[in-house]
Amino acid sequence: MYHERWEVESAYFAIKKSMLGRRVLRSKTWAGIAQEVYALLALLSAYQVLRIAIADATETTPGTDPDRGSFSVALRCARDQIVQAAGIIADTAIDLVGTIGRAVLDQLMPTRRLRISPRAVKRPLSRYAYKSLKVDRRSYTATLSINILTPTISP
Repeated sequence: MYHERWEVESAYFAIKKSMLGRRVLRSKTWAGIAQEVYALLALLSAYQVLRIAIADATETTPGTDPDRGSFSVALRCARDQIVQAAGIIADTAIDLVGTIGRAVLDQLMPTRRLRISPRAVKRPLSRYAYKSLKVDRRSYTATLSINILTPTISP
């Protein structure tokens, strides 16, 4: 299940970086905050729709893992469709793959490697000895002598 965790991390990254552009809430009024939260919820819905489109597209090709579908390609294609206002009037036949799906299938990512690694013992947080260890903390007298050497200048 360790490698599946990275799928969740990739989803968070796609939402934060690709869709939000690392923006944060900026409003100072309750109405503005509510508007921004509704906009974020709309973005999350768009994210889910794009992920469904990617999954539907990869299901049409047997043996294709949905993880190979690029979210960035789907997002770019969806933006282009909105800007061009293409496909507003639906035909009688519904194309499940659609333009977004064809773009995703044309630019599949390489197969992902399994993210597995053996368990390792973590290093301690501190390089200093733990209190449970027996450490000699007594004071000792030490003698320190300093010799200052001056360079001799030859004639």
